Amino acid sequence: MDRSSEAMASAFAAFAFMYVIIICAIVVFTIWVYWRIFAKAGYNGALSLLNLVPGVGPLICVLILAFGRWPIEDQLALLQRDSAAPMPPPAAPGTSVMPTA
Repeated sequence: MDRSSEAMASAFAAFAFMYVIIICAIVVFTIWVYWRIFAKAGYNGALSLLNLVPGVGPLICVLILAFGRWPIEDQLALLQRDSAAPMPPPAAPGTSVMPTA
């Protein structure tokens, strides 16, 4: 092997290493973002690990978020059903919220 072939092989190895590092960073960032979205929707954040399934993982995650009944919606419905008195309308700007005697 001559020096130019060694230099080219070394450059390729460095490029491949950087490529793998960047791809791993993108995958970790995507998992973290989906984890946050699932957690805010009331699901278990570990559902974001479905993104690791090649080809269909991200599609499954989007379908769950788009068409699934979010647990946070169930909690909201429960709170609305259990509240005895309806919420009063907000006060108009410039009016006092304290009752007058």
